[in-house]
Amino acid sequence: MCGVIGIVSSRPVNQALYDALTILQHRGQDAAGICTWSEEGGLHQRRTNGLVRDVFRTRHMLRLKGKVGIAHARYPTAGGSQSSEAQPFYVNSPYGICLAHNGNLTNHDELTEHLVGEDLRHLNTGSDSEVLLNVFAHELQTRANARLTAEQVFAAVSAVHDRCRGGYAVVAMIVGFGIVAFRDPNGIRPLVLGERRTESGSDYMVASESVALDVLQFERLRDLRPGETVVIENGGRLHSRVYEHAVRHTPCIFEYVYFARPDSILDDISVYKARLRMGEQLAGKIVRDFPQHDVDVVIPIPDTSRTSALQVAYHLGVKYREGFIKNRYIGRTFIMPGQAERAESVRRKLNAIDLEFRGKNVLLVDDSIVRGTTSRQIIKLAREAGAAKVYFASAAPPVRYPNVYGIDMPAASELIANGRTVEEVQRLIGADRLIYQDLDGLIRSVRHDNSAITEFDTSCFSGEYITGDVTPEYLDDLERRRNDAEKQRRKAKLKGTGGDETGTDAVVGM
Repeated sequence: MCGVIGIVSSRPVNQALYDALTILQHRGQDAAGICTWSEEGGLHQRRTNGLVRDVFRTRHMLRLKGKVGIAHARYPTAGGSQSSEAQPFYVNSPYGICLAHNGNLTNHDELTEHLVGEDLRHLNTGSDSEVLLNVFAHELQTRANARLTAEQVFAAVSAVHDRCRGGYAVVAMIVGFGIVAFRDPNGIRPLVLGERRTESGSDYMVASESVALDVLQFERLRDLRPGETVVIENGGRLHSRVYEHAVRHTPCIFEYVYFARPDSILDDISVYKARLRMGEQLAGKIVRDFPQHDVDVVIPIPDTSRTSALQVAYHLGVKYREGFIKNRYIGRTFIMPGQAERAESVRRKLNAIDLEFRGKNVLLVDDSIVRGTTSRQIIKLAREAGAAKVYFASAAPPVRYPNVYGIDMPAASELIANGRTVEEVQRLIGADRLIYQDLDGLIRSVRHDNSAITEFDTSCFSGEYITGDVTPEYLDDLERRRNDAEKQRRKAKLKGTGGDETGTDAVVGM
């Protein structure tokens, strides 16, 4: 999962892009990058591994000149964690294109083979974002002439949709022309368009979440539709076009469960209200499955589950308490790159308030259970704090299958619910009782605000992959690439070769 941003403005965009990246930092903590363009100085970029605040210093910001730019906050899905894979990526031909991408291409290998063998393009990394950039660049080059038009861009993106499968939300900057943003024909990954009126016209912004628009005082216009392309020329002229072939709006439901900030609105659905309703649905499930419960207090696992836990406590008629204090300087454990790092981080990240646990039957509420590592450690913390009984509830159904559309959920063998019953998971995490949300309840919770959306990508819960191209062979290969042992092997290999940790900080000639 990554965060992408694009801005065309009447004033310099470097600070706005930086601020937007800090707002979307929760979407990726591996690397960050900004590319800007100015008529006087050409293309400027800074990208490397690290948190936004560490990647950009004053000297970098001063070099990022221009009123047009794109930015990216990354955590690795396809590819590795080298700084050479920090985005945005750049190709010189045609025109000069920078691209940032949130998502994952399910036909990455096929596209790579065709790009190298037929399109005669060179790839420097294993990232599917670089593949997508080169597909777009090739299709634009076949249509390019001296003066680029929005129609040529729309035709090129249409060809990208024809060739690429999977989930993707893209922002690209074409040097001297403007910004292009587009969303996959299933609308899996989110992308929001905003406008800020000025004395000279309008500034435009696209971002992965509406909260980035809010903080920069852009008015949220709408979400990009499935398969839609938006072109914003450097002068501020806006064009849009929807893919002419079949589209199917199936946004990723896990955005609402975990990834998105609660103050965001995605596809006209309030993330905050969706999580409130998840709590209501979960409380109903607890009452049905555990009617004679003896819960004394409901305690959330900070931060994502607070909204749902509050509703669970209200509907069960028991106390709600903050039993864990979170160290906000520790990253999100879901996206940490190894089992050992995730386990060790829990104690550094959370500390229990003994008074809220001692002698009580506590119900811990979390947004989801993926590997089970964090859940097991948190239950252990609760018992050490003196809890008499520890019940555990998940606002999401069991995560049994890997996500292939841009969320780096682990190999199926590392998902604790894969091939196991609820009772088996309960024993493994050490809970006295485990309650999962029903999938139908989750869908009702999210769909409530937008009845026009008739289905979601629920593949990590249901095993149904909406693009129709995910085969058992593909999943077997994914298992090999995504398991923690393979990630640690790649990490050790990178260290052994010295890696590429210097980053990119340059002015690129036009």
